Amino acid sequence: MSESKSQVVYVDKSGKKFLLDSKPKLKWACRRGMLELDVLLEPFVDEAYDALSTEDKSSFQRLLACEDPELFAWFMGHKKCEDQDLDKVVKIILNRVKAH
Repeated sequence: MSESKSQVVYVDKSGKKFLLDSKPKLKWACRRGMLELDVLLEPFVDEAYDALSTEDKSSFQRLLACEDPELFAWFMGHKKCEDQDLDKVVKIILNRVKAH
């Protein structure tokens, strides 16, 4: 039996590993070291995550495994994310913010 691609193992700053298989766990993973990321990610989980496709949900979970400086650079437009799936999710989040 193969492991589902949608199951992303998240490792928090203390080294604890867990699957991002529920909204509370996703919200916990959205708590970052930078307020700028917190205000983008946490509301996104509350208000828009459920509407994502299965593939985009998986990409969002992978996005949460990225380092804060990398995420900050992508969201602030300082650097382009080279992973197309992650870049798509970054754009979805940014477009949602611009619409509000």
